[in-house]
Amino acid sequence: MLALCKTEATVNGIELREMDVPEPGPGEVLLRVRYAGLCGTDMHIYHWAPRMARRMVLPRVLGHEVCAVVETLGEGVQGMRPGDQVSLESHIYCGQCRQCLMDQKHLCAHTRYPGIDVDGGFAEWLVVPASIVWVNPPDFSPRLSAMMEPFGIAVHACNEGTGVAGQRVLVNGCGPIGLMAVAVAKALGARQVIAADLNPLRLATAEALGADLCVNPAERDLVQTTRAVTRNEGVDVAIELTGAEAGLFASLDALRRGGDYRLIGAPANPVAIDLTTWLRTGPTIHNIHGRRIWRSWQQAGDLVLDGRVDLTPLVSHVVPLKDGASAFDLVLRGQAVKPLLAMDT
Repeated sequence: MLALCKTEATVNGIELREMDVPEPGPGEVLLRVRYAGLCGTDMHIYHWAPRMARRMVLPRVLGHEVCAVVETLGEGVQGMRPGDQVSLESHIYCGQCRQCLMDQKHLCAHTRYPGIDVDGGFAEWLVVPASIVWVNPPDFSPRLSAMMEPFGIAVHACNEGTGVAGQRVLVNGCGPIGLMAVAVAKALGARQVIAADLNPLRLATAEALGADLCVNPAERDLVQTTRAVTRNEGVDVAIELTGAEAGLFASLDALRRGGDYRLIGAPANPVAIDLTTWLRTGPTIHNIHGRRIWRSWQQAGDLVLDGRVDLTPLVSHVVPLKDGASAFDLVLRGQAVKPLLAMDT
C-alpha cells in the first residue's frame, strides 16, 4: 500500500513509501481509508517541532483526521461491521486512569495518537483500536466524515463554560478549527461572532460561514475594533487559536471582565502572564484539548445531520495521496483552508 510518512528528523522529511497492509489484532479494526485531512499537528510535524521530536519514532505514517470504511474486525470487536463508514477519534485513551474513569477520556494520562505514536491515516489501509472508531450514518458525506475530528474540537469549545447562546464571541485565528468555531457559534445562537485572522482567504471563508465582523489585525487593531462594536465592554467569550503570544494577549484584552477565555492554540514557548491582571479582571479559563469523548461527537453529528452547520466551504483542495506532499506546500503558501488527501484517485 502507499503511505505518506515522516522519515527524517528535520524540516520537511516527508516521503511517499510502499508498505505492507497491516493486520488487525484483538480489539482492533482494519480500515480502508477514503479521505484524510491535513491539520495543524501535521504541519508541526513537518517543521519537526520539539514536542513532536521527543516522542515520534521514524518512519511514521502521518494523519489522524480520517474517513474510512471498515474492512476487517479483529477478535472481540463489536458495535460495527464491514462496510460501515467511520471517522476516528484521535485520542487513543486507556480507559483505566482516573481521568478516563471520571468521564475525561480526552485528558487520559496515557493518551496515544495515530500519526504520532502509531501509524496514521495518510495511507490506503489503517489499523486502529476499535475504541476510537465512530460509525457514521450510511448517507453521511465521506469528505465531511474526514473533518469530524477537528469539528469536534470546535463543538467542544463552543459548548464549554457558559456556551455561546446570546453572547458576543471572538474567534481569534481562523484556521480550519477556528472557522468551524465560527459556524458552530452561529448555529448555537451566538449574538455576534467576530472572526480575526491575518489571511484574507480565511477571513473570506469566515464571512461565508456567518461571521458578523471579520478583522485583519495587520490592518485594524483587534482590541480597539472589538471594543468599538461592544460598547467598550468586550466580548463575552474569546476563543483563542492563533498559537501566537500576541494573539493570546489580544484575545484576553478583547474579553470583558468575568468573560470566558477558551484556549485551543497555545504559543510554542512559555509566556509570562500577569496574574494580578487576571485576578482583577476575573476571566474564566477553559483549556480545550480535543473533544469530550463521546459527547462532542454526538453534538457534532447532530449539527451536520440537521443542516445547522455546513462544513463543505472548508474543503479547499482534494489531493491524491501520491501527490500528498503538495498539500503541505499549499498550506505553507497560505493558499489552502482544509486540504484532504484522497486515497482512491
